[in-house]
Amino acid sequence: MTALWIAHVNVTDAEAYGKYAKLAGPAIAAHGGVFLARGSRHVQLEGNDRARNVVARFPSVEDAVACYRSAEYQAALEHARGAAERDLVIVEETPA
Repeated sequence: MTALWIAHVNVTDAEAYGKYAKLAGPAIAAHGGVFLARGSRHVQLEGNDRARNVVARFPSVEDAVACYRSAEYQAALEHARGAAERDLVIVEETPA
C-alpha cells in the first residue's frame, strides 16, 4: 500500500533550508516519492501550527523509510538540522 510522508516545518534559516530542499527533492523522487503538497496554503485547526507543510506519496512505507535513511536524504538533512523545527511522520494510506 502507498504511504504518505507528512512534514510540518518552521524554517529558522531560509538559506540553509533552501540547500536542504534542493537536495531532498531529488532524493525523495529517487525513492518513488511524489509531492502532493509543498508549502501550499493551509488552515491550522488544532495543535501546533507550522508555517510549511509538505506531503509526499511513496509506493510503500518501506520506500518512504528507505528514502529517509538513504545517504542522499541524510546529506540533505544535514542542511535542515539547526535551520528548522520539524515534525515528520510516515502514514500508510487506507485503500479506497
